[in-house]
Amino acid sequence: MKTVFTSDLTPVLDALAERMKLYVPRRSADHYVFKPYIPGDAGGDFNNIRACTPVKEFLFPLRELTAVFPEPGLSPAAEPFAVFGLKDCDLRSIAILDKVFLEDEFEDPFYAERRRHMFIIATDCSDPGESCFCNVMGGAGHPESGFDLSVAGVKDGWVVQAGSPKAEAFLAGHSHLFVAAPDSLAAERDGLRARTQQQLADHNADFHFKADIGEIVQDGHESSVFDEQAATCVECQACTRICPTCHCFYLHDEARTSDFAKTRIWDSCMRLSYAAVAGGANPREYLGERLRHRMMHKFAYFLDRYGVNMCVGCGRCVDAEAGGIDIRVILKRLNDEFTKPRKTKVAK
Repeated sequence: MKTVFTSDLTPVLDALAERMKLYVPRRSADHYVFKPYIPGDAGGDFNNIRACTPVKEFLFPLRELTAVFPEPGLSPAAEPFAVFGLKDCDLRSIAILDKVFLEDEFEDPFYAERRRHMFIIATDCSDPGESCFCNVMGGAGHPESGFDLSVAGVKDGWVVQAGSPKAEAFLAGHSHLFVAAPDSLAAERDGLRARTQQQLADHNADFHFKADIGEIVQDGHESSVFDEQAATCVECQACTRICPTCHCFYLHDEARTSDFAKTRIWDSCMRLSYAAVAGGANPREYLGERLRHRMMHKFAYFLDRYGVNMCVGCGRCVDAEAGGIDIRVILKRLNDEFTKPRKTKVAK
């Protein structure tokens, strides 16, 4: 795919905003959140790390009207939109959501319509946080696939790479905004990427696993680690709400003045009543059981069905946890138990 260079991103963002609604990262305290782009408003902030808000909000809203009765069924509708500043962990989370919501005969029409209209502008991480562990989950601090445009900062500007036919068409239609990127810029970009990878390696030096993570988690199903780690959980559900791949929801029926409405709302497996059944029984009554289910879903059940782990190592849950639970610590504890020599029974 084509690679070009620009010394100023603002005209590029303006050109995108002329074609579709554009969202860019804006700094809010110590984090970044996505806000609509306003042309001429000094552009967005080039986020060194993934935004606080997960990209799933653009494709799978927190609350969404899905049906009205007795009116005809709702027709999914979406207009073209672009999101600037998505990181590799965001791209991999979209790929995971695609497996769920675009699955053959189970395709979700609302998700599919938004996904079809989405234009993705990915950017490199230049200073990952202490909570980031994408490298542990097979990711990188820079986009490798799943983007339309990729933007990497270098000393005097930005290296821009197309990753789809839509992006190639955009570059061709706005060629006056770019110049050819010499090999020296690609080398500079690659050097910066290597520095970011080293930062990630340093941050996660203690989290090396000697076996497949799915195998480690499944083997630890009966471990006491889940109860011990859940001891500080306050059931805030932030871990699943902020997670870019968690996708559980429930349907709420509401009798309105002249019709009935069905609304889809995010749910959380950490909520006490999530697994409750008729009659009041609850197979996951205790927090440790719900934490175990969350880990099993991410690293075992989803892996069995789709062939990939459901964690991208973005670290959002680590930052958001009111109870201070760190998913990396749970995995490390399970790994330690998995690799610990086991006693064998001696036949008498």
